[in-house]
Amino acid sequence: MIQLKTVLAVADNSGAKKIRVIQVYGGSKRRFGGVGDMVIASVIDADPNGTVKKGEKVRAVIVRTRKEQRRSSGEYIRFDENAAVIVQARNNKEPLGTRVFGPIAREVKDQGYIKIASLAPEVL
Repeated sequence: MIQLKTVLAVADNSGAKKIRVIQVYGGSKRRFGGVGDMVIASVIDADPNGTVKKGEKVRAVIVRTRKEQRRSSGEYIRFDENAAVIVQARNNKEPLGTRVFGPIAREVKDQGYIKIASLAPEVL
């Protein structure tokens, strides 16, 4: 469950290292986001040579959460950290970086982010 002011690790090579959530997409009353949801975030820690700079506003897709999520098959999936992948502002389905680090949940691919799933080393 990702909400306002949650700090997420960045799981790509866009240059950002940590981001803080400003808004979860899905309406003004939406409080929480899960795996596969889009958020608006502010970069709070970035690599000096990266494409994304500190203080920049970015869109990101949540790919890992510490809160377990139940699947329709009855199994639960949980990760060690909260992480997101930064996506391009114009085309929300394409990642900004060229690599994705760590495993991602299958729900990301089901939401239509096929390019992110193909760049990831493992889809769980």
